[in-house]
Amino acid sequence: MARYTGPRVRISRRFGVPIFGPSKYLERRNYGPGVHGPKSRRKHTDYALGLIEKQKLRYYYGLLERQFRDVYERALRRRGVTGEQMLQILETRLDNVVFHLGFANTRAAARQMVCHGHVKVNGRKVDIPSFALKVNDTIEVKDNNVSRQLATRDLEISTSRPVPEWLSLNKDGFKGVVMRIPSRDEIQPIANEQAVVEFYSR
Repeated sequence: MARYTGPRVRISRRFGVPIFGPSKYLERRNYGPGVHGPKSRRKHTDYALGLIEKQKLRYYYGLLERQFRDVYERALRRRGVTGEQMLQILETRLDNVVFHLGFANTRAAARQMVCHGHVKVNGRKVDIPSFALKVNDTIEVKDNNVSRQLATRDLEISTSRPVPEWLSLNKDGFKGVVMRIPSRDEIQPIANEQAVVEFYSR
């Protein structure tokens, strides 16, 4: 499945936020990439500001443009605030939940873990990273040496990262449960989702 494989620090520097996780390089050079260094940039238009917010969210969750557009269109068909619905769809993707539970150290690693068949949902193997989880769905690491070793290593690394309150984790059983759909306040998005909605609705 297609995914972004380019330079990550460059993307984080472009937007001025650690999109792919904390980076010491970004702390040292907290200005945009390019040969001109920390030179002042031109003022952005409304279109450019919407594009920036959209790109931030897209890179953060590891989606390509067509996939991200599909998320927006699904959110548009749901009842409620489109921006919040979009965030909830992104947060309840299987790869994102595997990351939040600590079974993988990054979203990219969580995506790979799912694609390689190390994860089960409600007792059945699921290898689709975009699989939409529902309330009371159980996520479990496959019961074999390779899968459990991967999860154990990453659970140890991710101890400093708290599990969101809308998820329940059983570390000993390598299981997690979706207790409820997260609210916008619990998600704390890296970008302004309303600007993304306005960008697509032009």
